Order: sequence, then C-alpha cells, then structure tokens
Amino acid sequence: MSNTIPSPCQQRCQLDDAGESCLSCRRTLKEIAGWPGFSDFEKKAVWKRLLALPPQGQCKQCPACGDSFSCRAGAAAEECWCARLPHIMPLLPEGSDCLCPACLLQAIASQPPAADGQG
Repeated sequence: MSNTIPSPCQQRCQLDDAGESCLSCRRTLKEIAGWPGFSDFEKKAVWKRLLALPPQGQCKQCPACGDSFSCRAGAAAEECWCARLPHIMPLLPEGSDCLCPACLLQAIASQPPAADGQG
C-alpha cells in the first residue's frame, strides 16, 4: 500500500494576473487540473518544483487600519521590508500581528527619542 501524496492546495484559490497559476499554492492550471489523475511520480515532481521556488510573502491584514499587505518575515531568500526600519518594542499587545507599512511608519514616528546617554 502506498502513501497518498497530499495536494498542495491551500483552499484559498486565486489566479495570478496572467490567469496561469494559483497565487496561494503556486501550481499552474495544468497542475491543478491534472492533480487527481497524476501518478505519484508526477505529484512528486510538482512538489519538487514548488519547494524549489523562493519563499513567498504572506498576505496579512493590519490590526490598526485593516489594510492588506505582504509580509516576508522569516523568509530566507529575502528579508521583510520592516527589517530595514528602526526597531521599536513593544509595539502591539501580545498575540497581535504585524502592522502595515503606513501604520508601522506612523508608530515609529510617534515614539519618543531614545535616551542614549549623549547630550
């Protein structure tokens, strides 16, 4: 008895602007349509291709304003846009998520200057 190879589908299907692949699982339309009939070899080949792709940004919603934005925190290939900004802590209550670029910049600007002992 062979193990079933799971589908890469994340149940958040959305086609790219070209209409050629899913933005969520990153499979092509041909891979999506063919998946049920693919052999284990073909399914493994799809997984191998997907795993070789650079990490994808995660779509998040800002808890402050509700806007959607892309987060790449933890991605090995490219750091997130927020890593280039000054670090301020604590920013949000524990359990809260990231702020969008506009709200994070506003939060940074509203912070008092750091006391660095120079004067």
